[in-house]
Amino acid sequence: MTYPGHVRAVAVLGLPLVGGHLAQFAIGLTDTVMLGWYGVEALAAVTLAGSYFFLFFMLGSGFAFAVMPMVAASAAQGDETSIRRATRMGIWLSLGYAFLVMPAMLWSQQILQSLGQNQEVATLAAQYLRVAGWGLIPALLVMVLKSYLAALERTQVVLWITLVAALSNGVANYALIFGNWGAPELGIMGAAVASLVSHSISLLAIIIYVQRALPEHRLFQRLWRPDWEMSRAVFRLGLPIGLTTLSEVSLFAASAMMMGWLGTIPLAAHGIAIAVTSGTFMVHLGLSNVATIRAGNAFGRQDRAHMARGAIVVIGLSLIAALITIVVFLLVPAPIISLFMEPDDPARADILAIGIGLFAVAALFQLVDSAQAIALGLLRGMQDTGVPMVMAALSYWAIGIPVSYLLGFVLGLGGVGVWLGLVVGLACAGVFLMYRFWRRAIVRIG
Repeated sequence: MTYPGHVRAVAVLGLPLVGGHLAQFAIGLTDTVMLGWYGVEALAAVTLAGSYFFLFFMLGSGFAFAVMPMVAASAAQGDETSIRRATRMGIWLSLGYAFLVMPAMLWSQQILQSLGQNQEVATLAAQYLRVAGWGLIPALLVMVLKSYLAALERTQVVLWITLVAALSNGVANYALIFGNWGAPELGIMGAAVASLVSHSISLLAIIIYVQRALPEHRLFQRLWRPDWEMSRAVFRLGLPIGLTTLSEVSLFAASAMMMGWLGTIPLAAHGIAIAVTSGTFMVHLGLSNVATIRAGNAFGRQDRAHMARGAIVVIGLSLIAALITIVVFLLVPAPIISLFMEPDDPARADILAIGIGLFAVAALFQLVDSAQAIALGLLRGMQDTGVPMVMAALSYWAIGIPVSYLLGFVLGLGGVGVWLGLVVGLACAGVFLMYRFWRRAIVRIG
């Protein structure tokens, strides 16, 4: 396939995936925006709770991400039995994980306070998590089924289902946070209920679609029957993916904890900056998924040239998206931050001052963050997850977090210093993982 052909293929497959990730991100963004209108303490609490929930969610999503390259490779070989087996065991492992970590949601207040968080903010965050935490179960199952559908290149339905969930979350938030349309005013608890409802709607919709559109896979027939061989295969591939993702997410969760040590207003500014940068990252995450699917297909066919050309195209498109984001973050940070606050909020000026500095640093890590995301997607397509896990963990935890603490607290740079540590950790991961992919692409498929 020529380079223009790769661009067209990536666009057809990738745009719905990017849109689906943005719609999924909109669920959390809606919570952040509306609770920002509700009050600074509610915004700080949902920032903390969101980071906490996302950490557990992304660790468990490793099994869903493992399904994607396995289904893609099996589809390239025409092996429908392996497609069904891998997806079913992805569901099994995701369910088991969700129930295993549920106590961490129910007793989150004690955990957050032990990590040095403000008692009032931790109490509000825990109230949110005791309800929204149950959404971990449908959210992880949705991730498995989305990976299954995306690997089969049925990405448009993933987009539409996620859009419906995002819309339902926004409507429920508007009603339940503020008490509109005769609903009770629940504040942060309203956002928690809305998030749980949206995850449940997503799961119901995607199950109905799979049953009607792909009956030949018989995905849910005799779902109770174990398949220990495939379960081990999904676990071996998925656990390193989950731990890799956990190491990255926990880098940002640790930064939220550090910003909480600086105070409620820095944490609120951090929440806004993280919400926006998470949105831009969804573009790279969608392209990373495309990289996994197309590399998985090429890997299944042992087609090194196809993989190399496809990788160059995906990396180039991600680079273009990163450059556009850098320009926006540097030129118009204040109007973006203002969207998250009421005009008469007494903390507005302080949050703006901190937030503008954070956006300048966020512009720095767009390139390196996109590089590590695409490299991870390509390596997963080759079902190479063990060494990348070690590389990512060292970059984020052995380098990124210590540098964040050093710059933010020892050298007194505050929030900007904490975020500069993120840049360093992401840059190391980007360099190591890209080097790993190109070495493996040349040696393993030849």
